[in-house]
Amino acid sequence: MSVLTRDEAQTRAELLDVHRYTIDLDLTRGDDTFDSRTLIRFAARVDGDTFVELKPAELRSVTLDGHPLDPEALDGNRLPLKDLTAGEHELRVDATMRYSRTGEGMHRFTDPTDGETYVYTQLFLDDVQRVFAAFDQPDLKAVFDLSVKAPQDWTVLTNGITEQADGVWKAAPTPLISTYLVAVAAGPWHSVRTEHRGLPFGLHCRRSLAPYLDADADELLDITRACFDRYHEKFDEPYPFDSYDQAFVPEFNAGAMENPGLVTFRDEFVYRSAVTDTERQTRAMVIAHEMAHMWFGDLVTLKWWDDIWLNESFAEYMGYQTLTEATRFTDTWTDFGVTRKSWGYDADQRPSTHPVAPEAVDDTASALLNFDGISYAKGASALRQLVTWLGEKDFLAGINTHFARHRFANATLADFIDNLAAATDRDVHAWADAWLRTTGVDTLTPRIVPGEHGTCALTVDRAGSRPHRVAAGLYDRDLGDDGGQLVLRERLHLDLPQTDAHPIGKRPALLLLNDGDLSYAKVRFDPESFETVRKELSGLPEPLTRAVVWNALRDAVRDGELAPGAYLEAARAHLPLETDLAIVQGVLAFASTYITDRYLTPEERPAALATLSDLCRDLIRRTEDGDNPGLRLIAVRHRIDVAAHPDTIAAWLADGTVPGGPELDPELRWRILARLAVLGATDEAAIAAELERDPSATGQEGAARCRAALPDPEAKARAWEAMFGSDTLSNYLFTATAQGFWQPEQADLVREYVGRYYADAVAVADRRGPAIAEAAGRWAFPAHAVDANTLRLGEACLRDADPTPALRRKLVDQLDDLARALRVREA
Repeated sequence: MSVLTRDEAQTRAELLDVHRYTIDLDLTRGDDTFDSRTLIRFAARVDGDTFVELKPAELRSVTLDGHPLDPEALDGNRLPLKDLTAGEHELRVDATMRYSRTGEGMHRFTDPTDGETYVYTQLFLDDVQRVFAAFDQPDLKAVFDLSVKAPQDWTVLTNGITEQADGVWKAAPTPLISTYLVAVAAGPWHSVRTEHRGLPFGLHCRRSLAPYLDADADELLDITRACFDRYHEKFDEPYPFDSYDQAFVPEFNAGAMENPGLVTFRDEFVYRSAVTDTERQTRAMVIAHEMAHMWFGDLVTLKWWDDIWLNESFAEYMGYQTLTEATRFTDTWTDFGVTRKSWGYDADQRPSTHPVAPEAVDDTASALLNFDGISYAKGASALRQLVTWLGEKDFLAGINTHFARHRFANATLADFIDNLAAATDRDVHAWADAWLRTTGVDTLTPRIVPGEHGTCALTVDRAGSRPHRVAAGLYDRDLGDDGGQLVLRERLHLDLPQTDAHPIGKRPALLLLNDGDLSYAKVRFDPESFETVRKELSGLPEPLTRAVVWNALRDAVRDGELAPGAYLEAARAHLPLETDLAIVQGVLAFASTYITDRYLTPEERPAALATLSDLCRDLIRRTEDGDNPGLRLIAVRHRIDVAAHPDTIAAWLADGTVPGGPELDPELRWRILARLAVLGATDEAAIAAELERDPSATGQEGAARCRAALPDPEAKARAWEAMFGSDTLSNYLFTATAQGFWQPEQADLVREYVGRYYADAVAVADRRGPAIAEAAGRWAFPAHAVDANTLRLGEACLRDADPTPALRRKLVDQLDDLARALRVREA
């Protein structure tokens, strides 16, 4: 299959003006395929040749202006359209298309709980070709007129309001939108419907999830309404579509997709088991993020994929900021600092890094690789810094100018910057060059210079090239009766690079750069401040301040400047006193995923697991009064994950509860069983019994994860064959099997598979496409095998095996992380 290049897209956009798609889909043709009939009305500006894209199971017929074209002319995914004359044209395409089992194109899923079947589209970035014929590039916007034939008991959701007659659902024509934003979701949905500001709003999920959606419907709709109203306060342009549906769909590859009028979410957001308030906040942020896309991405769309950050960075920033302003989740930037910022920092220090706004993305395959921590987290951080520098009033004025100038059209980075510049006297173009066209993470290090009479001054060393407007927090020890606390004396606002030392009075106990986390940079401590952090971190008064400190410690470990054991000591000392759930979750996740499993040697790992187990036990004891169920849930989850011996967690499973609570819901039961499998303390019979107890899709994934984790050669061979020898696993079952397969405790048992991984991953990525390639590179990679041989084999694969772009990118990142782990161990 050919990927579309930037040059080809520009040439086609100069030639064509696409008016309207009339699409008829028939979803009643069986389990494997559906029928797709497309009429495209378009004009050629001059005489010329072009092509339309399509990936059919069978191309039955094609006519151009009533004249038949040869279906055999289809070359891969391109059907040539030769000798077009200037003027109006009609192209009709009649094809049979394949359903997907990998979350791409038209995904089909049968719910194991009740046997009901659902289908939905995910057409991003170039997967519209799996559903209907299209001139598939974002700057050829058109009106889409969609009809869908479906089984009688199904409901069909689309981008707009639908009407149904005799099993055929007719959608209202869309405004001008890009091909990748067309959406269909069909099946026997359970729906909750309401109206807001005269628009129909809906929530939809599988029938088997109905009670769980109903339990949260008020919360979901309250958040949706609050964000909708807040965006109308920020944006002059009203919501540009005729309805707002949110469908929670199975086996979804992303967190969500911003299809106008029909946002699709992964249905793990319909909670079957207990979750923390931070997890509810994350779901709310995704709702706010996707709604922001209705303006930035859907109303105004990028011209080509090098500006993907204009979609994602803006929605990421707006999601967090609007949630903070409009809902009960008022501390969202702490979670951003802990979970998203580190994603950006890590991505920006790998060989695969790229500017937030790259100069050119050559083709669609390259573009797909840039949906990463840079386009989301770094870009959002850059926008947050821009708002700090410009002020929100001027920022929103520029945004509203952008919407007005490019509504239902396409825009570039240059357009965006010009519109911002029109609202301010500041040099936004220079800011954009410094922030959006460069790579890497700046590092800020304070130097405290002694002065006269016990006073000091501050200078900041900047490793990097970007200007920063940051706060420096000066913290003194509380000398009152309580003690044990650090008190903010002052936040100095600095513009870096600075020319003169800044007087700060007496030396503070702690000087923290980037306090408030308003810029994107790694920060270091002066020696006295580090001692204060080591002893008194939990005494800092604000969660966001503590998040900045924890990120600094995390970065220092990754850079080989702080021993992994010292990070564990800090966690052991200060996490039992932490009140913010996002921080507890983030610190424990880094400690267990990276420090115990990668940065420490196998000989050091048991002691580290014991430290984390003791820490989790302390948190469980601290929450015995029931006042903080979220914190208790986090502690219980991690206590299960780090268990080195089966007795305690096996007793929990047998009793169906943790002493003092919580009772074990399906998520906790599968989590315990997976850990028991790793430890060799369960068997196939117990897994089968649990699956009978919970036959849901999540249960199927849990069973796959447990079976792959069994320390048995035959179990490992079966799991490997399922992942790499056959192509029957869905995207989610592939991921679950991969998650269970590699375990540090089983390094000797799976050693032979490390050598097999690279060739088998290359082959499965070739056969099954980008979604499975991403899963194979992310989840099936032997990340536990931190040694020179794994690195050597991976480098040989990149050099000699020609992996697909999606797999190559994952392997480059994984191998860089592995090399970093080796350096940390050596340090």
